[in-house]
Amino acid sequence: MNFCSQCGEKVRFAIPEGDDRPRYLCDACGTIHYQNPRIVAGTLPVSGTKVLLCKRAISPRKGYWTLPAGYMENAETTQQAAMRETREEAHAEVMLGDLYTLIDLPHINQVYMIFRAELTGGFSAGVESLEVALFDEHEIPWDALAFPTIERTLRHFYNDRPQDHFPLRTSTITPEDRERYFGSA
Repeated sequence: MNFCSQCGEKVRFAIPEGDDRPRYLCDACGTIHYQNPRIVAGTLPVSGTKVLLCKRAISPRKGYWTLPAGYMENAETTQQAAMRETREEAHAEVMLGDLYTLIDLPHINQVYMIFRAELTGGFSAGVESLEVALFDEHEIPWDALAFPTIERTLRHFYNDRPQDHFPLRTSTITPEDRERYFGSA
């Protein structure tokens, strides 16, 4: 950030009085610009023994498979965001279940919140998807998943499914995890 979104003057990066971390500060109007993590909300849509995945039509990771998920919008709940993203990316309606994975990515300021969901009808590719398909566990394109958060969610799901017990799974993706997943590219 170079300029204040309130008055247009240059900002500086410093620790405000009474705070404990650096923020963008505008000395002209006194605004402190707080930048907080972005929430990615989505679903793990299931139909029988199969999971619905979307092949991304957009960057990043165009052409790789993901669960329907995306950034939460203002004035919506995490559940509403998850259902909206599922409709947008997969033209699918779901019956939303419990929050299943909560994954922190502090190095890129994101939090993933994936809800279990039951597919309640048909599906087709939305504008952000090249294709949408149902996969049994042995059909999952593990080497072509878009993000480590998606792989982690799917692995939890397949480990929990035999017991039919799906507790909330919390974890963190580190820069090292990300590098192992994507390589040094």
